[in-house]
Amino acid sequence: MTSSLKECLRSLQPTLLSSVSTCPPQVNPEHPEIAPQGVLDPETYQSIEAARLFKLMDCTETRIGSAVFLRSLANPLTDLSLLEAKQESIRALERNPDLRQRVQSLVSGLRNKEQKLYDLLFGTFLGLIGSKANPLEVEGYGYDAFIHGNSFLTLAANGAADLKGTGHPYLDAILESMSDFRESRAYRLARGPVYRTEKGVIPKEEKSILTPCVRFNPSLFKPLGIAIFLGLLFLVGSFVPVLLDLVAGLAGAFWIFLFPLAFLYIPIMGGFDRDGCIYPFRDQLKKSPEVHRLLDDIGLLDELLCLLRYPEKVAPHAAILPSLENLERFQASFKGIRNPILAAEMQNYVGNDIDLSKVRLTLITGPNSGGKTAFCKTLAQSQLMAQIGGFVVAEAACTTLADKIRHQAPEISQLRDGEGRFGTELRRTKEIFMSISPRSLVIMDELSEGTTHEEKIEISMNILDGFSKKGNSTLLITHNHALVEKYVGRKDAQTRQVEFVEGHPSYRLVPGISRVSHADKVAARIGFSKADIERHLAEGQLPGVESTTTTPRQGKKKSDVPGKSG
Repeated sequence: MTSSLKECLRSLQPTLLSSVSTCPPQVNPEHPEIAPQGVLDPETYQSIEAARLFKLMDCTETRIGSAVFLRSLANPLTDLSLLEAKQESIRALERNPDLRQRVQSLVSGLRNKEQKLYDLLFGTFLGLIGSKANPLEVEGYGYDAFIHGNSFLTLAANGAADLKGTGHPYLDAILESMSDFRESRAYRLARGPVYRTEKGVIPKEEKSILTPCVRFNPSLFKPLGIAIFLGLLFLVGSFVPVLLDLVAGLAGAFWIFLFPLAFLYIPIMGGFDRDGCIYPFRDQLKKSPEVHRLLDDIGLLDELLCLLRYPEKVAPHAAILPSLENLERFQASFKGIRNPILAAEMQNYVGNDIDLSKVRLTLITGPNSGGKTAFCKTLAQSQLMAQIGGFVVAEAACTTLADKIRHQAPEISQLRDGEGRFGTELRRTKEIFMSISPRSLVIMDELSEGTTHEEKIEISMNILDGFSKKGNSTLLITHNHALVEKYVGRKDAQTRQVEFVEGHPSYRLVPGISRVSHADKVAARIGFSKADIERHLAEGQLPGVESTTTTPRQGKKKSDVPGKSG
């Protein structure tokens, strides 16, 4: 099973670095790379606040680990066997502190050397005079990056070889893939020694007795060269006494020229080593797919430890690895589910139960600020967590692997789109509808806004019925209780409302339909209620708004003139 998982991991995603990469792996949670046919689309990633989830959860130690974790979050898995194996390895690390510590020690050791590898692969070495103008410029001739960058590669491969054989397939697949690097030419180059030949840099294994070459010593101090020079002086002194006397006579002048020659030695030797060995050496590593694969594997190892730390962030709330199923239709059941972001910020965050296994449509109503949108984001984020192999903040959780997760949030239409709010929203709804299957999870925040009430009911029902016939699981947040009432008693639908107790939200979902929105309370909270408007009309001023009324003596201020600013 380990071998099959290893091949699955290798074929699942292209490596983050490739032969054409010009910089270290990038970590941009606001705009990650999302596969065109992936589980998420860019709009869903943004609207469910996946970037915020990443920032909360990311406790990886390495840069490559952070990049791999972001890739997982933006492109969640749909392979049940892979996810179950990943969960099993997380449980194994949780149960076995010694194994966890050994893996942790390997990752921590790599963290200390990782930047040197990126310096070696992508840096421009400036010598002793140049000053850094950007992060990819490195002072010196590259000796330090050469030594510690190669040490990073060999430590990763040898450390993984010492660890593999844990008996946990997913973890062993990563460790075995890392240790496979020892069979590559790139490993032989990194392990050293390397030799400089007229055809380039080669490892020891490729050097024959007849190969004209020089062993590369990553240092300005060249003991062999100095030894040869002293040996030549000894031979001259022993076999050419007359020449020796001549040299002795010029000794005074010799010391005068020695000091400036020493100054020239450093840039000449350093530049020769950098251009003749270090740059050609790193070009071979940059083109090596084994190096790219090794880095990805290190990221996967770091990601496991990151996922393992998440329950500590949400304590005292329960966090569990959900039961996963691969069914023909999306189904999910959660007990005491909590938002994975807000649970880390609030110890008293309220949990909710939801069962999506027997219905296709779930319609949620309730007053403003009652928690409808937060709950739907909770569901989407938790499904995302489950499909990266991570913990879900819940007391119990069982879910199908969704082939698509889609979230539609209200959008502000652009003047240039020519369609207005209704057309913009309808276009997004169509995109979702055309992309999903019965195994998809769709969450929509209102439908058919920007049209008449009668048309809104009719068009919304057409859309919801279409989703129901497709067979996916659809959740709709709406204030339109008249629409929701049309679905009462239908076997494919259930209604839920957010609970209010004595006018205050409990943030719990309960059966039923809410017919109030508390819009008047929202208006009062921002100072624009009926009473506020009437007071403004009576006094000429809204609370908190500075009056711009002028007196005849004051006249108009510059800021009162349209199109001008003070």
